[in-house]
Amino acid sequence: MNQQDKIESPKDATSSVAKQNAAMRAALPFDDTRDFDDAARGFLATRGDANVTSRKGRVVWSLAQYGFLSEQEAPPTVNPSLWRQSRLNMHHGLFEVVPGVYQVRGFDIANMTLIEGETGVIVVDTLTSIEGAAAGLELYFEQRGRRPVAAVIFTHTHTDHWGGALGVLDEEMLASGRVPVIAPDQFMEHAVSENIIAGPAMHRRAQYQFGPLLAKGPRGQVDTGLGKTVAAGAVALVRPTDLIKATGDRRTIDGIVFEFQMAPNSEAPAEMHFYLPHYKLLNLAENCTHNFHNLLPFRGAEVRDPLAWSKYLNEALHLWGDKAEVMCGQHHWPVWGKERVQTMIRQQRDLYKFAHDQTLRLMNHGLTATEIAETIRLPASLEGAWHGRGYYGHIRHNVKAIYQKYLGWYDANPANLDPLPPAEAGRKFVEYMGGADAILARARKDFDNGEFRFVAQALSHLVFAEPDNQAARLLLADTFDQLGYLAESATWRNAYLFGAQELRQGMLQVPARPGMPVDTVAALRTEQLWDVLGVRLNGPKAEGKHIVLNWEFPDTQERFAMTLENSALTYIEGASAANADAGITLPRSLLNRIIAKQTTFPEAMQAGQIQATGNVTKLAELMSLMDEFPRMFEIVEPKRAVVS
Repeated sequence: MNQQDKIESPKDATSSVAKQNAAMRAALPFDDTRDFDDAARGFLATRGDANVTSRKGRVVWSLAQYGFLSEQEAPPTVNPSLWRQSRLNMHHGLFEVVPGVYQVRGFDIANMTLIEGETGVIVVDTLTSIEGAAAGLELYFEQRGRRPVAAVIFTHTHTDHWGGALGVLDEEMLASGRVPVIAPDQFMEHAVSENIIAGPAMHRRAQYQFGPLLAKGPRGQVDTGLGKTVAAGAVALVRPTDLIKATGDRRTIDGIVFEFQMAPNSEAPAEMHFYLPHYKLLNLAENCTHNFHNLLPFRGAEVRDPLAWSKYLNEALHLWGDKAEVMCGQHHWPVWGKERVQTMIRQQRDLYKFAHDQTLRLMNHGLTATEIAETIRLPASLEGAWHGRGYYGHIRHNVKAIYQKYLGWYDANPANLDPLPPAEAGRKFVEYMGGADAILARARKDFDNGEFRFVAQALSHLVFAEPDNQAARLLLADTFDQLGYLAESATWRNAYLFGAQELRQGMLQVPARPGMPVDTVAALRTEQLWDVLGVRLNGPKAEGKHIVLNWEFPDTQERFAMTLENSALTYIEGASAANADAGITLPRSLLNRIIAKQTTFPEAMQAGQIQATGNVTKLAELMSLMDEFPRMFEIVEPKRAVVS
């Protein structure tokens, strides 16, 4: 691309977009300002712009770039409902939920909840970064006085709820074991595996979901729905010392009784809720927040179970609905008063149940996922509830996730069974539609008429057919702008606007991906490491090769027989193959360092840290067959690099 292309910037909202956003402003109950009152309630103190920096002075988190959200009225380039949510997520600092329970909000996409016990403070969820967690805890100490950390609780397995643990725990606390670290059953398995095997693809797709590389502003990123953006600090995983395994489990922690409820396969694969009788407080983790959540995030994941999700909320209502006087979560702001707590839980319960049941009903009438998305409408009672709006998830893509969960990607129409890939299909569509000039002429006309959804489809075919057609790229970018300006969902807006940015400026070139943090590698079971290795194996390069290796790890007393044949890498635990080409003995801790790219097999062998027998060149041969995944790859245009 030439320099002129790179200075293209997002356009203003068209008149049709401005009218549609104005219509939404008139249709929704903007005179209901209780959420603003609740988001500000109990405020004690904060840092300027919630600034968090690393020891080296690097900005880890800051809200300074979001000053434009001080305007109450949304500009035409932002959906007014999303603007409202974005302004609510600007509240930051330390807040009193009830005397003795506090939250640090706005220092991360997630919240840190602090519960005072008899002698210390119990920390619930430790944000994404070590720096953010340390800053949040220090803010609490400044207002409430220093007291020891009595326990740490992780409500679920997503990184923004455990990544900052070393900001509130030190090595002495961990080594002594005097500070319990409590989490739901299967926490470690899911915390370290959910994003590992498909991690490279997920991390790239997450750029579209969260928009971290977009400029902040009325024509750029304004929010993520759950909070402002993702933190950029150091992350480490701390292994729990106590697992909650069943609903009804209780713990007395520093004199405070916790009653737990298990909620697996809801918002996270391992998740739990708890109730504190002493404070009459209910914490529903991330299952009852101030938006319709994702059933399948754009970054990718296993489809979440909305039926189970709804049942957990119903169970929580049954267990504690007549007791809880305040409800808080690990995102957004609390709700006070029994009646309002019960109403919100019921509406959230019914939101997920309605989406599930009505998707299945329409599915059983024969509608496809896209047809269901066009047909389904929330009932007025849920449509008018601000916390049911699709700022993060959205009914239009959540129903597609439910369809996928039950029926998969195929809609049963044989025309869609084996379609051409995008570039090849694009060339044929362009040919059928009379060539690039004809498509552009029609697209400009439809753009002026506000038919942005179809214009995006048509121009995408042209871009995939002719990726260097600058007129097509720029008109598609303009189209994505308008779709982003209309989007009520922050994730939809981010996806559209980031797609537009990459069409105008090209894909950002970034350094090669670093190795996984050694702490994360150490948390993986050895079988999981072998599974990651198997995914990296380049099948075509491995064609016809046969390699057998015996592995032994004295520090973990593990043995594995690994076999490469038929272009697949398999292994058996606790076995040694009699026909092995080589045997390799090393500490598992050294393997962690190799995978984290802190050293290599040849370097470790030269240093005498690995004992090997047999034909050791077979190990080098196996490693030569491994792919290195790119940090970036094309999404809104054809892949430039050929992958085989």
